Amino acid sequence: MQFIDTPIKDLFVIEPKLWNDSRGYFYESYSAKLFEEKGIEANFVQDNQSLSQKGTLRGLHAQLPPFAQGKLVRVLQGSVLDVAVDIRKNSPTYGHHFTIELSGENHKQLWVPPGFLHGFLTLEDQTIFTYKVTNYYHKGSEFGVSWNDQDLQINWRNSLKESDFLLSEKDLALPNFKSLESPF
Repeated sequence: MQFIDTPIKDLFVIEPKLWNDSRGYFYESYSAKLFEEKGIEANFVQDNQSLSQKGTLRGLHAQLPPFAQGKLVRVLQGSVLDVAVDIRKNSPTYGHHFTIELSGENHKQLWVPPGFLHGFLTLEDQTIFTYKVTNYYHKGSEFGVSWNDQDLQINWRNSLKESDFLLSEKDLALPNFKSLESPF
């Protein structure tokens, strides 16, 4: 398993080592020891999974402390454009985002620590997205920012028109980034 730095401190792409043979493949998707060696404190308490059709956009979400979550995200089937936005007030990359394509074929993962908004856009039908989290979901602590915020300028590149994106009512009502008073 290889940890790859991104342009945003503490946000890592994780590429597993695959062992392929005539039966298929095997890889280690998580190792507490390797996370500790990288200096990442991640006590995972829950695994979550979603199934989405092409064009489903979920995000941009986070939870307030003390319920903030670190997330280890990956795709089992299909593909997504995954996005993390740094909302740590004292970070030199505050308001910057990082995007990566995660897929069932590339097996890449993204470590998203607390202090980031997170979201993804499914690029294929029947996409299965899974993530380990370091804190339990707490409805009263959830918050977010609009996926199409002009200040963030996220390029949700894909073959769909933005008008065809599938969003929840909750995500459609999220405020803009300028109104965010980050708790991090």
